[in-house]
Amino acid sequence: MEGKKATKKASSTKPAAPDLGEMLLEAQLITPKQLEQAQELAQRQGRRLRDVLVEQGFVKSEDLVAVLSVQMNVPFIDLKRHTLQPEALKLVKEWTARKYNLVPLDIVEDELVVVMADPQDIQAINEVVAQSGYRVRPTIGIPEDICEAIDLNYQTVGEIEQEIKRLSLPTAKAEPREGEIALDIVEGAPIVRVVDLLIQQAIRGRASDIHIEPQKDRLRVRYRIDGVLHDFMPLPLEIHPALVSRIKILAGMNIAERRLPQDGQLSFSADGREVDIRAATSETAYGEMVVLRILDKSRFILDLTQLGMLPEALQRYQKLLTSPHGLILVAGPTGAGKTTTLYASLNELDRKGKNIVTIEEPIEYYFDDINQIQVNYKAGITFASGLKAIMRLDPDIILVGEMRDADTASTGIQAALTGHLVLSSIHGNDAAAVFLRLANLGVDPFLMSSAILGVVAQRMVRRICPHCRALGEIPPEQRLAYEEEMGEPREKFYYGAGCNFCSQTGYLGRTGVFELLVMSDQIRQMLLSGASTTEIREQAIKEGMVTMLRDGMLKVKEGITTPSEVLYNVFSLR
Repeated sequence: MEGKKATKKASSTKPAAPDLGEMLLEAQLITPKQLEQAQELAQRQGRRLRDVLVEQGFVKSEDLVAVLSVQMNVPFIDLKRHTLQPEALKLVKEWTARKYNLVPLDIVEDELVVVMADPQDIQAINEVVAQSGYRVRPTIGIPEDICEAIDLNYQTVGEIEQEIKRLSLPTAKAEPREGEIALDIVEGAPIVRVVDLLIQQAIRGRASDIHIEPQKDRLRVRYRIDGVLHDFMPLPLEIHPALVSRIKILAGMNIAERRLPQDGQLSFSADGREVDIRAATSETAYGEMVVLRILDKSRFILDLTQLGMLPEALQRYQKLLTSPHGLILVAGPTGAGKTTTLYASLNELDRKGKNIVTIEEPIEYYFDDINQIQVNYKAGITFASGLKAIMRLDPDIILVGEMRDADTASTGIQAALTGHLVLSSIHGNDAAAVFLRLANLGVDPFLMSSAILGVVAQRMVRRICPHCRALGEIPPEQRLAYEEEMGEPREKFYYGAGCNFCSQTGYLGRTGVFELLVMSDQIRQMLLSGASTTEIREQAIKEGMVTMLRDGMLKVKEGITTPSEVLYNVFSLR
């Protein structure tokens, strides 16, 4: 739809707006004393009263905006309930949106509806008019919501397309031979900008991984968000060699080697945050695939109470962590959050009075007062050799990133039996299956029963977006699965309807589902007598273990996640 250019700015005389402070007092949102304190602070610091009121915690941002909407006589737009229209987003540049904290919402009757933190900012309105060519209809929104909407909705597709057009690359039919990509292309401004924009958008979109995958006719780019891969944008296949080479240079890889798998690391700064990135490449049928793992330390959970464990299980697990010696294992597939649980566990331990040493691949988060060792296969430092070296460093507590081979498992068991508290992760479908996994690695059942204190098994499930959560019906098989596990009928369940803040997925963030098996005398006897995994699991349930399925369904009951998420992630059923 074409808009009408705003060639002149209209002005009209309006009656004086009511006083903000008086309106807040009348609505009983603040006390006279709070208003007086805020006014004094605002005057002393030369700041707006509204900003001081929110910063001091005297009034909630959403309550203040509702009052400002009345005071300024402009509509209040709740961005949690409105979808930004793509045609509107294209009209205002990202730098303008960030500079003035505003976001275009929609085009209505030849006017551009703009949600603003300050609808009275004439300079911002004039800037939007100049860029868009539309008259502006200002509305007010919650400042924090506007910032988040900018991060989620302003994607860099257009900028990337512009940079690609500036590239002078060989065609896909005349693909260069190994090592033939010119450095002036790889280190030139356009390809540098393309890589930066891809990573920057991934960080803003809460992605944990970036997949760059050459296909027959295109270069596929996908982001993993909350454990699920989403297509970001297709790129022309011609850009593939230069893009991969640029990433290799950043990650310290061999730019000339294209057949053998490589891995490396790099750091990246986005929006004032420093993140570490692990890069891995491997040859596929259509060329080298690249996966970038984003390690955003600002999003790392280092508090056990935030992981999602049930209160009783959390209390039992925290008691295990106080043990002077023994082995605690965290089990689950790749991506189940095992490292997060181990790091949160480390944060519970006495770092001042104990010598805590870790062997990890890689070190994803650096702790103060903990000695962390990085696996380095080229230098001969593996989990097994690193663990043996740690044993000579007078440790009290040892963390082993993963028990993946017989040597590591055997050494870890021995360390637990000789007066050390050992924490480690291991691949296993559930808590009871860990004993079978250790047996397959050659660990004697007697040593298991003597060393193991407990096993945590876990999965990650997506949380329902709190901004668009609603009640509704679900497929019959999911409802029956809930009723069978919980023993109660239920017709409606919470789900996410989809909104700006969850990119229309209905989910925002993830939480864990857990089961905790604590070693008991009965389970020790069953291990020694060769009991099956099923028998051990049933005994653990008798002793109070809440299974992952039940833990997940309890979170469904509380409206945290959905039955489909629990069934898919615990049993791979949808």
